[in-house]
Amino acid sequence: MSTANRKYKDSVFVDLFAEDERAKENFLSLYNALHGTSLTVVEQLKNIRLDQVLYMTFYNDVSYLIDNKIIVLAEHQSTINPNMPLRCLEYISRLYEKLFESKEKYSRKLLHIPIPEFYVFYNGEVSYPSDKTLKLSEAFIEKAEKPNLELTVKVININQQNRHPVLENCKTMYEYTVFVETVRRWKKEDPQNGFQKAVEECIQNNILREYLKRKTKEVINMLLAEYDYDTDIAVQRAEERETAFAEGIEQGIEQGIEQGIEQGMERGIEQGSYRNKLETAKLMKEAHCETDFIMQMTKLTKEEIEAL
Repeated sequence: MSTANRKYKDSVFVDLFAEDERAKENFLSLYNALHGTSLTVVEQLKNIRLDQVLYMTFYNDVSYLIDNKIIVLAEHQSTINPNMPLRCLEYISRLYEKLFESKEKYSRKLLHIPIPEFYVFYNGEVSYPSDKTLKLSEAFIEKAEKPNLELTVKVININQQNRHPVLENCKTMYEYTVFVETVRRWKKEDPQNGFQKAVEECIQNNILREYLKRKTKEVINMLLAEYDYDTDIAVQRAEERETAFAEGIEQGIEQGIEQGIEQGMERGIEQGSYRNKLETAKLMKEAHCETDFIMQMTKLTKEEIEAL
């Protein structure tokens, strides 16, 4: 299964904070929660979002120009990508190109540019710290005490049980988190109709009520796209791991013949293959793939998969 021919729309997260008719109000509430401010004039916000930069095939980023700052938001419902600082560097470079004409950069007058801030909101099922800062310098091959280039990304765990202050101070973010958890629960209980039931439950419990009543069909379509995307990513990773493992086996065979250790090599291949299958199954479970589908892809038993 490949994403090459798919075109994904916005995620619910992006729609809430960037595209919906009340997106600017929602974003301003979140901005105030992050900065301890009380701004109210949504007209001060300028949406400067770039599509398909933080994610190659899925629109899952929010960018606004406000109060002399560029605020870039992204959401992760699976594992945190450690390369986010590098991806944000690419993102902000393109934003600056969009905001300023090339000739302005060659002027003798100092060009004043807005300060960038980067946030990733994590609500995955794997344990993660309440707050964590990712730094571009952590990726440098050679470490420097004072690197000439630095970019930081603040990761905030917004799972309910984490009780991060941003959930207390931003009603929309709190309700969005409840919505995500409701969707996950119903997706596991009723894979066929889970999205519809999750939306209905949230409306009944006054979770994003006005938004969900107004955009029920659109939200369900966005959820279908999001979960299809996660499944595609899991399958791609599985295919990549299988390819890499096959190459490793080939190299191992060549080395084993040269070194005369066929018996040990065969044992290592067998153990490595099983570990590879378990890791692949774990990734697919995190992407909410069906058990039967995981069994088909990995050849593991149902019991082995459920034990992960």
